Amino acid sequence: MHINLPEKRYYKIGEVAKAFGLNTSHIRFWEKEFDILKPKKNKKGNRLFTQEDLKNLKLIYHLVKEKGFTLEGAKSKMKENFQNVKNNYDIIIRLEAIKESLIKIKNQID
Repeated sequence: MHINLPEKRYYKIGEVAKAFGLNTSHIRFWEKEFDILKPKKNKKGNRLFTQEDLKNLKLIYHLVKEKGFTLEGAKSKMKENFQNVKNNYDIIIRLEAIKESLIKIKNQID
């Protein structure tokens, strides 16, 4: 999944939800369910997501929305071997980028 957000240090929950095509309540729910999501909170209590939080959200989104895992299934998969799940997801992202590049090249040739 490719999200379109400008490069900055912190993102508000509304920006994150819009980028993922989810409701803010969905993001807050996932925060409660998954230990790896720990956005910072300002004095008002607003959530501020870092680049690392976005990477973790992408991983959760991939498992739940793209692979069809239940929340419990995704949690147990990540608890079994988080590093392996993360590495596999990183490989998928790189392969998708290569595929996009090859499609662009093919379209330029045609």
